[in-house]
Amino acid sequence: MCTNGASPLDLDALRLLIDVARHGSFAEAARARATDPSSVSRIIAGLEAALGFRLFQRTTRRLTLTEAGALYLDRATPLAESLEEAADEARANARGPVGTLRLTTSVAFAQIRLAPLLAEFRVRFPALKLELLATDAKLDLVAERVDLAIRLAPEAGNDFIGRKLFAARYRVVATRAYRQAAPALDRPEDLRRHRCLRFILPEFRSRWMFRDAAGLVTEVPVDGDITLSNALVLHGCALAGLGPALLPEWLVGADLAAGRLVDCFPMLEAGGGSFDSAVWLLYPSRKYLPNKVRVTVDFLTTLLKK
Repeated sequence: MCTNGASPLDLDALRLLIDVARHGSFAEAARARATDPSSVSRIIAGLEAALGFRLFQRTTRRLTLTEAGALYLDRATPLAESLEEAADEARANARGPVGTLRLTTSVAFAQIRLAPLLAEFRVRFPALKLELLATDAKLDLVAERVDLAIRLAPEAGNDFIGRKLFAARYRVVATRAYRQAAPALDRPEDLRRHRCLRFILPEFRSRWMFRDAAGLVTEVPVDGDITLSNALVLHGCALAGLGPALLPEWLVGADLAAGRLVDCFPMLEAGGGSFDSAVWLLYPSRKYLPNKVRVTVDFLTTLLKK
């Protein structure tokens, strides 16, 4: 064993080795862990000393696994997973889910749908810490070590499992005051005469889609002088009476019920690029799903469907 305590059977050192290999950089692995690069370098150096061979080939531009390092990593990764599984099961048996769970979703969904659930989450899982990454940027879930993500579309590829939480129905909404003062807004085609509030994504920005009970689809080009990248700000502009907006029902449901907003076309389905929008829960595809992830998936699946 080396002087800094890093050992071939040290689970934290093995996890760090896997992270460094994935990122290809001590600095990036340190940033993802919110630690100092020198600490990462020191632990890897200690692991190399304990093993008796170099794990990485270092140059000024690149960090790559040596042949021995690649062989060791290939065998050590399942070992690290087994050690983590054993520790996780033992902790769960003794105290329930523990550790830190990293969850990401959009700013709007975090505020409207997740924030009201956090008090119950704390009561159910008192030993589990939550890091909620509320951002409208599409994070690299692996690089950011995200345990769970809530997205409006399933992730492509085999690295993640997608579970549909609920269908995301959209509405074209406006205030009563706006409708009384603005040109008629009785049919989707009337939107051509309005300065619509538009979301910046391509499928919501230039055309809105409508479908009637018989399945007839109408696409209407929309224009406007306000285009926004945040659904909460778009929602606020609609409430301020600045024009009609296409927004998800989970965001405007309370406003429709209270009369703060009205559904301009209640008999029609509305959408951006599709009528099949849904909210998805994504988590890494692994042989073993940590207890903290498993219980959170069950918690969110149950409460978000209400």
